[in-house]
Formats: sequence, structure tokens, C-alpha cells
Amino acid sequence: MIMLKDNHVHASNSIPEAIARAKTAGGFSTKIEVEVSSLAEAREAARAGADIVMLDNFSPDEVRYAAKSLKDEWGSKVLVEVSGGLTEENVRDFVCPGLDIISTSAIHQSTQHVDFSLKIVVQ
Repeated sequence: MIMLKDNHVHASNSIPEAIARAKTAGGFSTKIEVEVSSLAEAREAARAGADIVMLDNFSPDEVRYAAKSLKDEWGSKVLVEVSGGLTEENVRDFVCPGLDIISTSAIHQSTQHVDFSLKIVVQ
């Protein structure tokens, strides 16, 4: 899978161009995921052949509307993912028909870590 984030799209000048480049680099069997920040970008990504459209930092209402719109137009041809700002406390607000994937980094970003060393001290 190739994931296209905003910087990849910016470097390619457009979502369709970024997808075309990714498909050329990855080959016919590579899934392409595109991070989008608006419904217009989501539609553009789906139209250009993205397999997965990631709705990044959308509000719960925006997710519901975008997921329904994308599924109404493209059905199962595109998977809809939500990411950005999701936590254990608010994830239920984002769950809706048409949403296929929920992703969050909150699980590992909020985890406490232990700093330790495995150096061997010779005496």
C-alpha cells in the first residue's frame, strides 16, 4: 500500500497527479490511500482512483456527511477512513454508516514509556 499525505500531493501539484505517480511506482496491485482535508478533496481522490480515502481531522458531522456522500457516489469501490483527533473518549461520535476504517495514534501517543539501557558494564 502507498499512503499519500498532504506533502506528497503538494509535491505532485494535484491529487490526481500524486495518485498517477503512486500507481506507476507501485504497480497494478498496489492499494493507494490518500489523506484529504475536505469533501472536495475526498471526491477528487475517489475520482482519480484512490482505493482508500482518509478523512483527516474532520468533525463527526463532517465524517457522517462525507462518508455518506462517498458511498452514495462510489459504493464499495472506495474505502472511507477517519483519522485525526480521535480518542477513546470521542471515537463513538465518529462511527457512522459508510465508514470502513477508524484509525488513531492516541493509543501509542498517550502511553507512558520507560527509558532504560541494556549496556553491559565490564568490571
